[in-house]
Amino acid sequence: MSSLWTPGGEHEVPRDQPSPEPAPESLGDIPGYDELTPEQQEQAAGMAAELAEARRRIAEVPAAEVVANHLMGLYELGAIHLSTEPAAPEEARVAIDAMAAVLNGLAGRLGENEAVLTNALQQLQLAFVQVTQVETDGADENDADGS
Repeated sequence: MSSLWTPGGEHEVPRDQPSPEPAPESLGDIPGYDELTPEQQEQAAGMAAELAEARRRIAEVPAAEVVANHLMGLYELGAIHLSTEPAAPEEARVAIDAMAAVLNGLAGRLGENEAVLTNALQQLQLAFVQVTQVETDGADENDADGS
């Protein structure tokens, strides 16, 4: 069994088939495929089968779980930009605004993860305010010193 991380914890994802499904489309239709060596064609077929298997497995997971996982990625992105030296608040703002837009747009539809995600967004927004306030205070002190 495989697992998928979500804000609510690790979730087991059952594997119904022990081997990947064949690629859903003909690889021969891909431009340049015929110029590949037999080994490269075999490798391409294997990669296509792995991609088809990954798509099948993702389709088994509720969309709200996948979206929650992506929202946590936005949270991490914002936190990274706020914690760099020097902080990059405008970069963090993009991640924070994206997270807020998705959360607001899907309000009431993210299931058990929604409260955790909303709390995470609020914490990130608070950190943003604190970082930008420190930068503003530092700039004001430099102006007062004549620097």
